[in-house]
Amino acid sequence: MSNKIMKKVLTYLLNIIVWLFSLSCVFPFIWIVYSSLKTQSEFSLNIISLPAVPQISNYTELFKTGNMFTAFINSTYISIISVFFIILIAFLTAYCLSRFDFRGSKLIYVFFLTGMLIPQHSLLIPVFIFFKNLGLYNTRITLLFPYIAFGLPMAIFLIESFIRTIPIEIEEAALIDGSNIFRRLFSIILPMCKPVMATSLILSFLSTWNEFPFALILIRSKALKTIPLWLTNFNGQYSTDYTQLMAALVMASIPVIIVYLIFSKRVVQGMTAGAVKG
Repeated sequence: MSNKIMKKVLTYLLNIIVWLFSLSCVFPFIWIVYSSLKTQSEFSLNIISLPAVPQISNYTELFKTGNMFTAFINSTYISIISVFFIILIAFLTAYCLSRFDFRGSKLIYVFFLTGMLIPQHSLLIPVFIFFKNLGLYNTRITLLFPYIAFGLPMAIFLIESFIRTIPIEIEEAALIDGSNIFRRLFSIILPMCKPVMATSLILSFLSTWNEFPFALILIRSKALKTIPLWLTNFNGQYSTDYTQLMAALVMASIPVIIVYLIFSKRVVQGMTAGAVKG
């Protein structure tokens, strides 16, 4: 009887610890949301308390300025194109590295893995000088190159490891049926890679949408600023408009949440489905 009581106590304690940990992860976003509904004076008096009367004035002020829409369009443009090329190039490269054993394949794989070990921000100055000399500084396509280049190593690593787990007998059976390499690649392997493709897409989108240092160094024009650069508008020299900043953070988080909710389901479904159905 005492053992059962001890097990229940341990179970309750474990559940409490898990709930507290989950709350610590969720509370910052909840705090940002309800803080965005407070006035600046109310926020200054007590940063933790709930708003006495929820205000949407912070959001209306955001919509009155055209900078928000410009920043959203720029970030959406950069993120979608970057993620598309990251996934496409990573998928083709990962398939070649996992299925074809040619001279230098291991060296190419190590080359991409090395990209995961190099601190990206240590390349800020060389990239700035390189882009300045090429005339690519402060243009609409400037950020595409570093974002794609730095997003490829992780995506190739994830997709290549996943493709190796797919039995090659599936492709051999399709080859016997007369399927060419492109049909096998896009009709057989690609659908099976949905879990890892969704994971790579989420990680790539998060990194490009939230990236700040390269955008700060390589972009100067207000018309080309992305969401992270736009958020710096709320920080003044002597003061910060925290409540409007909170509202801006909520707005900036919406696309990320939507992308995660859409593709996280595919990740779970793909993980629970087998590559070969009996």
